[in-house]
Amino acid sequence: MKQKLAIAQAIMESPDLMLLDEPMNGLDEEAVKNVYGIIREQNQRGATILLTSHHKEDIEALCDEVYKVNSGVVTKNHGQ
Repeated sequence: MKQKLAIAQAIMESPDLMLLDEPMNGLDEEAVKNVYGIIREQNQRGATILLTSHHKEDIEALCDEVYKVNSGVVTKNHGQ
């Protein structure tokens, strides 16, 4: 419930930049689908979204550009 509230707060004022740290953590399958929809809607309206996730399926489904952080080094993943 806290995760859902945090996401709702993040989109209330239609920010131009959204920073989402593991937004699917602790959510059931239906809630994950809803969050995917919200993220896509926000992106379509023009918001820039920085999303962190350890789940490859989240990254593949939602991200246009992918970067990896390994031992403090950031690299662009050219597979996306």
